[in-house]
Parts: sequence; C-alpha cells; structure tokens
Amino acid sequence: MSQPQSPLDEPVWIFPFEVMDVGESFFIPTMKPAYMINAIEDGAKRAQTKVKAYIMTEKGVLGVRAWKIR
Repeated sequence: MSQPQSPLDEPVWIFPFEVMDVGESFFIPTMKPAYMINAIEDGAKRAQTKVKAYIMTEKGVLGVRAWKIR
C-alpha cells in the first residue's frame, strides 16, 4: 500500500533534455530547490548532456531553471 504524499513531496518529473536545443531552458517550481538541482543534473548525466541549473523565483514562485549548455 502506498503512503500518502505530504504537501512537500515532489511529483515525478520527466526532463525534456532529448528535445531541447543548446540554450533552451525549463523552469520547475519546487519547495526543495537543492534536491531538484541534483535531480536535474543526474538526469542530464543519464541523458549524456550538460545543463546549468539555478535556484530562481519567477512570478513569485520558488523553483529551479535549467539551461542546456551541451
């Protein structure tokens, strides 16, 4: 039986690395930005690409923006 999610649990994210061109970015809202940066960088490594991710606030929402750099 699965455990109920707390309000701070992250959903499962699918990162769009394969369809991104160098210089494109995406923003993910999160209450756990350090965790999200690690998840993005791990996903990029598995996809054999390189990204740069930063903690940002956009339109009053905390999150992480990641740019594909290679």
